[in-house]
Amino acid sequence: MFSSLKIRNYRLFATGQVISNTGTWMQRIAQDWLVLSLTGSASAVGITIALQFLPMLMFGLYGGVLADRLPKRPLLLATQTAMGLTGVALAVLTLAGHVQVWHVYLAAFLLGLVTVVDNPARQTMVPEMVGKDQLANAVSLNSANFQSARLVGPALAGVLITAFGSGWAFLLNGLSFAAPIAGLLMMRTGELHPVQPRPRAKGQLREGLRYVAGRPELVWPIVLVGFIGTFGFNFPIWLSAYVSEVFHGDAGTYGLFNTLIAVGSLAGALLAARRGHSRLRLLVAAAVLFSVLLTVTAFAPGFWLFAALLVPIGIFGLTVNVTANSSVQMATDPEMRGRVMALFMMVFTGGTPLGAPLLGWITDTYGARIGMASGGVISLLASVSVAVVLARVGNLRLRVNRHGVTFVPAVREPELVPAA
Repeated sequence: MFSSLKIRNYRLFATGQVISNTGTWMQRIAQDWLVLSLTGSASAVGITIALQFLPMLMFGLYGGVLADRLPKRPLLLATQTAMGLTGVALAVLTLAGHVQVWHVYLAAFLLGLVTVVDNPARQTMVPEMVGKDQLANAVSLNSANFQSARLVGPALAGVLITAFGSGWAFLLNGLSFAAPIAGLLMMRTGELHPVQPRPRAKGQLREGLRYVAGRPELVWPIVLVGFIGTFGFNFPIWLSAYVSEVFHGDAGTYGLFNTLIAVGSLAGALLAARRGHSRLRLLVAAAVLFSVLLTVTAFAPGFWLFAALLVPIGIFGLTVNVTANSSVQMATDPEMRGRVMALFMMVFTGGTPLGAPLLGWITDTYGARIGMASGGVISLLASVSVAVVLARVGNLRLRVNRHGVTFVPAVREPELVPAA
């Protein structure tokens, strides 16, 4: 489960990331709660989220081109420094009592701009640290790392916001980026497996799109996570609305809900690390179960039932993400990985500017339950549709028996990623 942590450079990377990820989750909770406090509107929270992910939708592919052209380590030093400065700037405004909602909007947009380059650079730095043999394990542990921080960050943010206000959460996030910067500086460059940067040339973006378009094993996992990311991963909107409208809680309740999703997500990531491979039916089944659970949870009648159902939602949502991520990385040639992973992240997170305002409006207009159920239903329809296409591409057939309805291989089930 933890085999890639034997590699010193990856240990340094993972340690820095868990600290900065904890700060990032603190800022996310504080940012959402601050906007809700300033405006009283779930739509405003949706706008904030949309602005943070809009740059990925607009410029995500160009970030992948830069990740393929430039050395990853210096690039990450620049992006991590810029992200830390964004957090510090927002902290100063908030602690000084001058923060307005447009300041938060601007900070979210600037953070999104940096993420355009940071995301593909971080994704493609992993194989350079661990090599191909440990890649699937490292991808899963990256997700476990992120979700571990998600356990601590929201809970700590809830305490800080309740006791001192949002500004201290922003400040700690800004300072937390010192950890990954130190880890990058301490790496032994001779132990890396660097990919030769691609020289600047015309048509590299189109080359990446053509590369993905000609490979069904890349296209359909990306399409599936695109739908799930756009319509199914709008938890800041729904959970903030449930806290304020349905359960009448506070920032601590909001932090608890996010922590419960993180518990499930961490479990899903660790299970993925043990598997070490990604199959078509696992990807499809996790997407369908995630969508069904999202719809059912929307109408949970009581607080504790609603809270308990957030754990399996986290498990299956993370399983979709990790399975698709490792499938795409393992199926991609190293010299194309930056552009392909940029497309993956653009589709997964870049759809948020489209989904968040729409689902924020539905939530404000029709209530938290209808808003969350809408995301679940749309995700379910998309998952079933993509499942049918994947079954045809993978030469699978539908089997109905006493154990249920499943896709099975017509001859032999294709495996997207060989076992690590």
